[in-house]
Amino acid sequence: MAKNSDTQIEFIKIIRNANEGLNKKYHITTFGCQMNENDSEKIAGMLSQMGYEETVDINESDIIIYNTCCVRENAEMKVFGHLGTLKSLKKEKPDTIIAVCGCMVQQEHVVEEIREKYRNVDLVFGTHNLHRFPELLYTVLSTRDHLYDVQNIDGEIVEGLPVVRKDGIKAWVTIMYGCNNFCSYCIVPYVRGRERSRSMEDIVNEVTLLGQQNYKEITLLGQNVNSYGKDLGSNASFPELLYRLNQVKGIERIRFTTSHPKDISDDLIKAIKECEKVCEHLHLPLQSGSTKVLREMNRKYTKEQYLDIVRKVKDTIPGIALTTDIIVGFPGETEEDFEDTLDVVRKAEFDNAYTFIYSERVGTPAAKRKDQIPDEIKKRRFERLLEIQNDISRKINDKLLDTELEILVEGPSKKKSEIYSGRTRTNKIVNFVGDESLIGQLKLVKIERVQTWYLEGKLIT
Repeated sequence: MAKNSDTQIEFIKIIRNANEGLNKKYHITTFGCQMNENDSEKIAGMLSQMGYEETVDINESDIIIYNTCCVRENAEMKVFGHLGTLKSLKKEKPDTIIAVCGCMVQQEHVVEEIREKYRNVDLVFGTHNLHRFPELLYTVLSTRDHLYDVQNIDGEIVEGLPVVRKDGIKAWVTIMYGCNNFCSYCIVPYVRGRERSRSMEDIVNEVTLLGQQNYKEITLLGQNVNSYGKDLGSNASFPELLYRLNQVKGIERIRFTTSHPKDISDDLIKAIKECEKVCEHLHLPLQSGSTKVLREMNRKYTKEQYLDIVRKVKDTIPGIALTTDIIVGFPGETEEDFEDTLDVVRKAEFDNAYTFIYSERVGTPAAKRKDQIPDEIKKRRFERLLEIQNDISRKINDKLLDTELEILVEGPSKKKSEIYSGRTRTNKIVNFVGDESLIGQLKLVKIERVQTWYLEGKLIT
């Protein structure tokens, strides 16, 4: 049962009254996935209601927040690096509030490290109590004590949190929280908790409001969106949700991520095909092409089953773009196992692959294994995989030369003010000469040049 955010309103009011006329500012740095981005939008929404304004200059911030990720070690090291550099700022401006939240601090050893080594951090809170941020901030401001408030139980679903979205065209919409899959390399189920679905009505209401606010595209978020509704005890399902959202006025495009291969159903494939607003793009993490490695990862499908899904999807929805995630160097991965991965890459013909070198995560079964792969071997395999996938991506894009594609115009290029970009329904970036009047519109572009990672074209309409 979802709860309302009313319990936090009083704390928001108290802080807002205290901040009146003081020009207080905040800065949020976000690491990790789209769900973290969506969480940061909610934190920004709460801060905005408390009378804070966003600033890009961390040195003029009254509140500095790091929303963290723990999927890979590199992300954690970056956070600790940032916290270290803030020690001097804290000495110069002791009233500055420094907060760390998100997945990383759901790990007990991380909280202890912050407690021992980073006394400049005032507030630590996790993924399960994000909605209590106003109350936690009020406590820190009132007492000037350190507060470490991390819950190990699954969090509640709280509706009605304010949101500050940076993009006025596209919006993240979280439909569920947590994960029940327990892949042996992944820390997410331990830090995000078990699967909890939002009610379909709450999701539809949020998307309806977005349509009324002139948002054109939504991306539905969840650790495994295919599992949506299984915990609701009703007939709710992810395909049914897609059919409902397809009817929402104002919304032109619907995307979603991430889908687990073991839960891809015929009903979902049918919904993607039949819902005209659902884009022809499916992100389907492979992780490994070896059935042996997949079993050790606890992925619950085989190489052959994955390829069967790919064939069914591509046969049912011609022209659909398929992207994936692949881990190189999982413990015990042999050359034969890696060749199986390359075989799937060649046969599936992914439009793009997000490739990662395996990173040990404390607390996961895979991290305890003794057969870790040497770094030099992981690096060689990684480079081979990139070379093959880049060649496939380029060949797929080559077929788009001289075609006309519909794009949703997103905004100007960071390098050239006259160059604007948008994405196709298959999620390919297209650059073209345009102006700001086009932002938020669906336009046709003729593709004149192709690159591995983007397309270039000329505006037609």
